[in-house]
Amino acid sequence: MVLSVSKLGNFPLVLVLLLIVFPISTAAKSKCDFPAIFNFGDSNSDTGGLSAAFGQAGPPAGETYFGSPAGRYSDGRLVIDFIAESLGLPHLSAFLDALGSNFSYGANFATAGSTIRPQNTTLHQSGFSPISLNVQFYEFNDFHRRSQIIRSKGNVFSQLMPKEKHFSHGLYTFDIGQNDLTAGYFLNMTTDQVRAYVPDLMDQFTTVIKDIYDQGGRYFWIHNTGSVGCLPYILDRLQITAAQIDKAGCASPFNKVAQYFNTKLKEAVFQLRKDLPLAALTYVDVYSAKYELISHANKHGFEHPLQACCGHGGKYNYNMKHGCGSKIKVKGKEIMLGKSCKDPSVRINWDGVHYTEAANRWVFEKIVNGSYSDPPLPLNMACHKQ
Repeated sequence: MVLSVSKLGNFPLVLVLLLIVFPISTAAKSKCDFPAIFNFGDSNSDTGGLSAAFGQAGPPAGETYFGSPAGRYSDGRLVIDFIAESLGLPHLSAFLDALGSNFSYGANFATAGSTIRPQNTTLHQSGFSPISLNVQFYEFNDFHRRSQIIRSKGNVFSQLMPKEKHFSHGLYTFDIGQNDLTAGYFLNMTTDQVRAYVPDLMDQFTTVIKDIYDQGGRYFWIHNTGSVGCLPYILDRLQITAAQIDKAGCASPFNKVAQYFNTKLKEAVFQLRKDLPLAALTYVDVYSAKYELISHANKHGFEHPLQACCGHGGKYNYNMKHGCGSKIKVKGKEIMLGKSCKDPSVRINWDGVHYTEAANRWVFEKIVNGSYSDPPLPLNMACHKQ
C-alpha cells in the first residue's frame, strides 16, 4: 500500500509505519483451508504403498505410535502424518492399499524406494521401487478420473472418495530425490556422474508438477532432499576416507551432491512460478533442518545421531544383511536380531535409512512455521503466493 504525503493528513504516524512494514496485502491473508492432501514421494512419506504391493514392513516398525506395523518405515509417524494432523486431516491412505482405505481427504502415492526417474532394475535387485514419480502421476491421473465415477454412485462410495473440488483446493506435497542420488553411487558412479544427471531429474520433476497443474492443482509444498551423507546406510556401505568426514561425522561428498540437487530444485521451483502463474509453490529446506538436528543432536535432546536405533552391530548399528526386524533361527527357535533400541524418543535414525517419529516430529515443528520455506509462509498459509 502506498500513501502520498499529501493524503496523510492527521493519519497517526504509528499506523503509517505499520502499513509500510506490514502491508495490508500480507496482513490480511487468511489461513488456508486445505480439504485434502495428495502426496508424492519415497519412504520419507510412504504410509503403506510399498507394504501393500510387496509385503508389510514388519515389527518393530510402528511400535511407538501405532503399536504395530502401519506401512511406515519408522517406529511411528512421518512428517507427512504431522502435516495432515496440523491441517485437521486424517493420516493419508496409500493409493495402493485396498484394505481399509479412505480417500475422502486425499491419497498418498509415495512408495519406499521411489525415484524421480525410472530405474532400469527391479526392487529385489536394487531395493528401488518400480513406482517412480512418473508412475505416481499415472496413478494420480487414474485416481482423479475414477474417483469421481465411483463417488457418483452415492452411499458409501461418496464417503470414501474426494470431492472434485478437493483436487483444485487440496495441497500437493512432494518429498522425493534422495534415492536418485544414492542409486548412482550404488551403481559405482562417480560424484561427477551423479551430478551430471541432476538436470534430467529436474526436467522430469517439473513435468509432473505441470501435469498436476493442468488437472487443476494449485498449491504445492515441495521438500528438498535431506543430508544423505549423514545416514548410517551411506556411511556403512560406501567408501569414505577420513578426510571426507565433516565435524558432525557426516560424509561431505554425498551431502555436497544433495546440496547441488537442492540448488537445482530451488531454481526449478522459481521457474515453475513463472510458468504456472496461478500456482502457489513453496520450497521447503528440510536439508538444513535435518543437518541442524544431526550436527547438534545433544542440544536438541537426542543422542547417537549417526547410529540406527533399530539394527544389528557395527559402528552405525547398521547391517545390510541383518536389518531392522531381521530374524535368525537358533536351535530351531526364531529370534529377532534387528531389535529396536530402548528409547527411540531420543534417537534420530530409526533403521539406518529413515528417521524415528521423534526426529520426524522435530523436523516438522521446524518447517511448519515457514522459517525454512521460500516464500517464508507457514504451512497453513501455503495457498498464498509471495
